Amino acid sequence: MSSKKWEEFQWLNEPLKWNADQESLEMKTDRKRDFWRITHYDFVKHDGHFFYREVAGLFTCRLKFSGQYRDLYDQAGLMLRLDENNWIKAGIEYVDGLAKASVVVTRDFSDWSVKNLSEIPSAFWIEARRGSDHVEISYSIDGIKFELLRLAFFPPCNFLQLGIMAASPKGDGFEVIFDSPDIKME
Repeated sequence: MSSKKWEEFQWLNEPLKWNADQESLEMKTDRKRDFWRITHYDFVKHDGHFFYREVAGLFTCRLKFSGQYRDLYDQAGLMLRLDENNWIKAGIEYVDGLAKASVVVTRDFSDWSVKNLSEIPSAFWIEARRGSDHVEISYSIDGIKFELLRLAFFPPCNFLQLGIMAASPKGDGFEVIFDSPDIKME
């Protein structure tokens, strides 16, 4: 990996197959990986793939990505993580043959918000705006018009981990391509 855009990033649960260049990162998720805590399923999974860097203060992060979703709960997107008990993942999750704009907010217990998409988009954008005690998540299917998906409390902190996330909780893995995240500090 030689790109300066990715040089401050590190893996939590590095996948077996991935490659990065200056503008993008491609990966194939490992099988049976996820991020989830307790609610409804009564289990804790913290073995999904997360490529992140630490950020401090308020910021806006926009991420463009595309995936070849095929198995139940295949997912990709943006993740903000304070620790194993406090995190947000937002992007696309594939459920019963449909792509859904998805946000999971975890503060000891995970909750899940979804919105049906009319089709699997060829590209998808997710944006997170970090406030002092909250995160505002919006999405777009054209990179121009963004729609609010979730406004959630997120604990105030000096820094957090921010980056790309992908997982295949039920499947054998899928391919996803991420553009380098656009992070603007405020």
